[in-house]
Amino acid sequence: MTDQNINFIDVKSSLNWDEYFMLQAMIASFKSKDPATKVGCVIVDENNHQVSMGYNGMLAGIDESKLPWGKNTDVPLEFQKYGYVVHSEANAILHTSKSLENCKIYVTLFPCNECAKLIVSKKVKEVIYLSDKHRESEGPRMAKKLFELSKVKYKNLVPSPKLFEKLNLHFNQLMENL
Repeated sequence: MTDQNINFIDVKSSLNWDEYFMLQAMIASFKSKDPATKVGCVIVDENNHQVSMGYNGMLAGIDESKLPWGKNTDVPLEFQKYGYVVHSEANAILHTSKSLENCKIYVTLFPCNECAKLIVSKKVKEVIYLSDKHRESEGPRMAKKLFELSKVKYKNLVPSPKLFEKLNLHFNQLMENL
């Protein structure tokens, strides 16, 4: 007679859902060509299924070499990246036709007020962000006000150093198998 539990092993993931999706947003940010600030975003439904992702960049299909990537605000807007770059959250929202009601957005940088308007309008329920380095700026302050008025929750995710140690070990193991 065989033991019925012979191949049953107690296992668990090395990551929780928030860490998993924030790592995906971090990978998405890596695709950005912005020389100063690379931002990634992942949108997830209530079943923890990825709905969309995006990163900050120029409009698809245009010749980016004809547009500025500089951020010097002493020159007119037409000579700054800010007049042309689409934020990661907007890109992620634009790249889906699904409803975003009750979804979560994982983003590597706290949203600006313009992206907050889109997030609130799409009835997203929560924003999980990695950095809020512009928290003293008007845009993120306005975004927080919009989120609070519309009851969109937001929270900062601070990954543990152990997470990156595990990730590094995992990547090293993958590379050994090449």
